[in-house]
Amino acid sequence: MAVRKLIELFELLKEKTLKTMVVVCANDEHTISAVSEAVVNKLVKGVLIGDEAIIMSVCRESGIDINQFRIIHQPIDDLASQLAVEMINRGEGDILMKGLVNTDKFMRAILNKEKGLTEPGKVVSHVTLVENECYHKLLIVGDVAIIPLPDLNQKVQIIKYMVEVAKRLGIDLPKVAAIAPSEQVLPSIISTVDAALLAKMSDRGQIPGCVVDGPLALDVAIDMDSVAIKGLKSAVAGDADCLLFPNIETGNVFYKVNTKLAKSESAAVMVGARVPVVLASRGDSARVKLLSIALAALMTN
Repeated sequence: MAVRKLIELFELLKEKTLKTMVVVCANDEHTISAVSEAVVNKLVKGVLIGDEAIIMSVCRESGIDINQFRIIHQPIDDLASQLAVEMINRGEGDILMKGLVNTDKFMRAILNKEKGLTEPGKVVSHVTLVENECYHKLLIVGDVAIIPLPDLNQKVQIIKYMVEVAKRLGIDLPKVAAIAPSEQVLPSIISTVDAALLAKMSDRGQIPGCVVDGPLALDVAIDMDSVAIKGLKSAVAGDADCLLFPNIETGNVFYKVNTKLAKSESAAVMVGARVPVVLASRGDSARVKLLSIALAALMTN
C-alpha cells in the first residue's frame, strides 16, 4: 500500500475559506518563501511582522512578489510577538506562525496569562505528521516538542489532539499506540502503567473517537512482522495511526531520526491555544514550513 502523501493536505483545503496567518519575525528566506508558496497555493493570506527593510531585501533577492503580503514593521522580537498575539485576539488573524525569533520569546507572548492565547486549564501541546516511505500511511505523533514529561491527564489531552488531526485527515476511528519499552505492564516503568490505564480508559469510552492500546513497544506498534513474531493480539499493533510517546526525549528522537536519517517529510502544529500555531524550528526547510502551514490551515476549518 502506498504511503499517503502530506501534499494531500493541499487537496483537503480546496474550497475552504481562506484564513489569515500572522507571522512573527518573518525576516528569513525559508519563512518568507514558505508563506509565499502558501499564499500562491491559496492556503492562507499572509501578514508578515518584522524588519520591513530585511523583508523587502529577502523578497527582492528571492524573486518573491512583496505585494502578496501585508507587512507590519516591528523589528523588536518581543514586541513583534506581542503584536501578533494582540492581532489574533482582535480577530485579525486565524493562524500564528513563528519566524526568525527565539522560541522562548514567542511562547512567552502566547502563554501570557492576561494577554496571551491560552485559557486556564488548557494543555498546550504539539502534533506532528510524519510521512515515512517505509510505513503504509501517515503517522500522527505527539508530543515531540513542548511537554517534557506528560502526566496521565496530559497524555489524554495529547491523544485527543492527535485524534482531532486524524479526523481532519479523514480517519474516522484512528488507532492510537501508547508507546513504552515493553508490552508488559511493569510497575517500575511508569510509561507502561500509564499506557495500560489509557488503554482501559479507551475501552470504557473515556477517550472517545479512537482505539487506544498499550503499552506497545515501537516495533509492534508499526510492524506486522513483529506483531506476528511476538504473538500479540491487538486492534492497534502493526497498523497505528497515532503514536503517543511517554516523554519529549523519545518523541523528539523519533522525529529527528525520521526527518534526518530517513529523510521523511513532516508537518507540525502547536495545539491547545485559541488558534493553531506553526512552531517550526528556525532550521526547518521552507518545505517543512509550507506543509505545516497547510496543516494549521486545515485545523482552522
